[in-house]
Amino acid sequence: MGEKDSVSPVEAYMNLHRRIHGQGEPAFEDPVMQERIWGNNWGANNDVGRLRKVLVHRPGKECDVMMTGGEYVTDVDALLGPEDMWYWKGRERPDIAKVQAQHDNLTTTLKAEGVEVVTVVDPLPHLTKTIYTRDTAVIVKGGAILCRFGIDYRRGEELPVMRTLAKIGMPILHSIHGTGLMEGGSFLWLNEKTAAVSIGHRSNHEGVRQLGEVLKTLGVELLCVDNTGYGLHIDGSLVMLKPDLAVAFVYDLPWWFLNRLKEMGIHILDADEHDGWQSVNCLAVSPGRVIMPAHTERSAEKLTKA
Repeated sequence: MGEKDSVSPVEAYMNLHRRIHGQGEPAFEDPVMQERIWGNNWGANNDVGRLRKVLVHRPGKECDVMMTGGEYVTDVDALLGPEDMWYWKGRERPDIAKVQAQHDNLTTTLKAEGVEVVTVVDPLPHLTKTIYTRDTAVIVKGGAILCRFGIDYRRGEELPVMRTLAKIGMPILHSIHGTGLMEGGSFLWLNEKTAAVSIGHRSNHEGVRQLGEVLKTLGVELLCVDNTGYGLHIDGSLVMLKPDLAVAFVYDLPWWFLNRLKEMGIHILDADEHDGWQSVNCLAVSPGRVIMPAHTERSAEKLTKA
């Protein structure tokens, strides 16, 4: 290279970075980028598509404390552990073998539907509600939002879930922090651009604000629905079955929200109240195909005819 063709170090640096520079597009959640960088098209933007992967915990050592400790407290009709660090409804201690058998039946059913079952890595031995893995994270397009519990007997479930998601390579887009509270059962997808979240003593306004910021980045509208009384989660009041059909206890939901669902073309199927709250708290594994508890026969019959 002749002297007239040479460039100074500063010019070379500038030329290099004019040629190679950072770009925001394609977005993090773009399917091609997800496959290229993260090895999978992670996340979800609906509750009714074909279920590909689930996170579970089989009841184990954490249940031992409920077999010997605690005492029955009449005014809450439950066995309570020291400092209220665990509870079990009713006077009778849990039949752990039965719980495990039911869990195994569920995972067998999921696998038969072609769902990959992922087990929580190294769960903490003192957390008796670890089985409720849904509450530990909100799944959105591109990855997971780690939740934060407000109840002491659940705080810490997030840690092994975070480690498990890291192990399988799933991106964590955000962790609810500060004074924010959020549980996964408080969130549901209505369609690819609209989601709903319930606000109450399990998921508060600060947690919802943080969740909304992530969804805003994804172009998703978040509808905020107040829980009634001491209600826990919206998934005990409404669950999507397919794009235009949901099952619900309408008396748990405000009029404006029911009207918004109607405007979105979502038909409401009334759950049978005789089946209890679990008739709504079901799981769609593909559009119109649902896993429900065995004792919800009345509601299951309604769903079959829908």
